[in-house]
Amino acid sequence: MSNSVFEAAQQLAAQVVEWRREIHRHAELSFEEHRTSALICQVLDQHGISYKKVAGTGVLARIDGRTADPIHPVVLRADMDALPITEASGLPFACTDGAMHACGHDLHTSALLGALVLLQARRETFDGTILGLFQPGEELWPGGASIVLKEGVFDGKEPRAFVGGHVSPELKVGQIGLRSGTFMASTDEIHITVHGKGGHGGLPHLLKDPVLATSAMIVAMQQIVSRNNYAFTPSVLSFGRVIADGATNIIPDQVEVEGTFRTMDEEWRKEAHRRIREVAEQTTAAYGCTAEVDLMVGYPCVLNDERLTATAREVAAETFGAQAAVDIPRRMTAEDFGSYSVRYPSVFFRWGVECDIPLHNAAFVADERAIPYGVAMLAAMALRLSGCAE
Repeated sequence: MSNSVFEAAQQLAAQVVEWRREIHRHAELSFEEHRTSALICQVLDQHGISYKKVAGTGVLARIDGRTADPIHPVVLRADMDALPITEASGLPFACTDGAMHACGHDLHTSALLGALVLLQARRETFDGTILGLFQPGEELWPGGASIVLKEGVFDGKEPRAFVGGHVSPELKVGQIGLRSGTFMASTDEIHITVHGKGGHGGLPHLLKDPVLATSAMIVAMQQIVSRNNYAFTPSVLSFGRVIADGATNIIPDQVEVEGTFRTMDEEWRKEAHRRIREVAEQTTAAYGCTAEVDLMVGYPCVLNDERLTATAREVAAETFGAQAAVDIPRRMTAEDFGSYSVRYPSVFFRWGVECDIPLHNAAFVADERAIPYGVAMLAAMALRLSGCAE
């Protein structure tokens, strides 16, 4: 494939940057992406691209090539939502409404818009059908992907491929990060309420201390991974929120705990859920307390199809140069793109926006020079998978 797709993406870059900044300035939280959705629809209308609404604020665009094949489409997916973070990037187009595109979804959405505009102009060069899925709510359980699938958007279809991408501050502009097989972890939310009997901190013998019971429980939980999991199976069990609403001399009646469990093996995932409940209930019982455990099963692992990953490597090299495709390690972060990848052949790549500040940070700033790379990678993959020899 020649670099003409990249050249076209570079020509579109100024317009895509404008879309990106508008989306960034008006960042919207999960399942509230009304303004973003309206912008997407406006652009699609301007370029004669058909679409329908899905999953509330989501949009599913459709481009037919020389011959339509809606049963076997290539699906390009981007997420739309922002995070509940007060932005501290210093950008002139920073959001001031208490939300922030600190995970790059503004770049994902604008890059997919650019790719669809590019593909619409080339619809006489490929066969089949290309779908552009602008998906809401990736950041919030149960995830927009699960809602898209629950609505039956792809029922009766056999997609040739799902293709998605995510910005990466660790990679340089122009680099496309790829890994075949299990790429990103599953993720589950853990919510535990430990009930005891509170009272005066100076009279602990009269109480059933839920703070002490919770402390012991959290320490015991760490042995679930270290002593129950096969050492070569990646797993993480972390607790990030503990609320014991007492005072210096007041022990509360209950403690609330929230955490996350992530792994890359579905059988172990089920067993770990059982052990989390068991350890919570039995450890707190040893302190005369009880534990109420709510395990919210979240996203599955992101699985990169071996053939599609190899194709993505070829496309990246042909589109951006031989050194563009780089190997990257597995990640214990999660993505609801996994809901597609466990059903359909899929590939999820990372594209570099080189930044010293990580994602989900209030000061994160993506390098906008990366935008045409995201546009071109999505478009070039769609063209390759649709039989275009360009």
